[in-house]
Amino acid sequence: MDIHRLEVFCKVLEMKSFTKAAEAVFLTQPTVSEHIRALEEEVGEKLIDRLGREILPTPAGKILYQYAKDLIRIRNSAVQAINKFKGDLSGHLLIGGSTIPGTYILPALLGAFKARYPSILVTLKIGGSGEIVEKLIEGNLELGLIGVKWDDRRILLEEIFSDELILTVYPEHPWAKRGAIQLDELAGEPFILRERRSGTRMVMNHSLETHGFSPAQLSAVAEMGSTEAVRQGIKARIGISILSFQAVAEDLDRGTLVNVPLDGVTLSRSFYLAQRKSRQPSPLCTAFLNYVREQAAARNNKTNHSSPAAVEPPGAKAPGKRKRKNTSS
Repeated sequence: MDIHRLEVFCKVLEMKSFTKAAEAVFLTQPTVSEHIRALEEEVGEKLIDRLGREILPTPAGKILYQYAKDLIRIRNSAVQAINKFKGDLSGHLLIGGSTIPGTYILPALLGAFKARYPSILVTLKIGGSGEIVEKLIEGNLELGLIGVKWDDRRILLEEIFSDELILTVYPEHPWAKRGAIQLDELAGEPFILRERRSGTRMVMNHSLETHGFSPAQLSAVAEMGSTEAVRQGIKARIGISILSFQAVAEDLDRGTLVNVPLDGVTLSRSFYLAQRKSRQPSPLCTAFLNYVREQAAARNNKTNHSSPAAVEPPGAKAPGKRKRKNTSS
């Protein structure tokens, strides 16, 4: 069975279009159709149903797709292993990150890793923690970095970095010049929430409940689908929110947002490397995993924190080691 033909087949199912698949693999649409026809003849089963404009796999197509993905992965791993043996690590790294680590941690790590190995190609998918886990299970991603301790027996988690969630307000807010507020003062204050499947929201809810404050007491005025939208919502005076330090570090330094400490309350969180348990990582993925662990260990030693390592954006000081900008705008 021709692997290139299997790659074309997988691309048709993933893109749900013969035309888009043809563009992606640099073939004409008739050539793609011919590859599918030849596969169907080889297995003696119809593999794809064309329902109007919709492309769906038949039951036989679903079975072949899973095996085809495994065959392609094994072929790619073999090529990577040979290249690594020759001293030239190459290949395509498919990695996912939930919103905070995907936006504020992984790009810098991937950039430095690619500088070591210029021949590699990296695809970074950013989505909610649930979406990243789903793609790991489906085999569409090889590695993820998520902000929730996901409970699924098919997923292997490794705690790797730490973060802090902080109460964030706009500079003109009445709390901006206060040294700290009590947790129960949050009740009734216009509050911007992340969407329900957001790792930030899940961790925030759990942490607040641990400290005896029910998230139901928050006076939600908006629910937004990204941390960036929440940041801009705070700046637009829609409300206040609790966000990752990673996401607002630059705003705090510039004074465009202000962190107001919660008296006696620390809302900490961890980030986790996530892999599918039954999947053997490729040589490229293994190399990146080792690189991330090296960086985490180095930052841990630098900050004298116990594992997991605290992540500091370039030029920023970690919470607890900086003077919080809550006394001036």
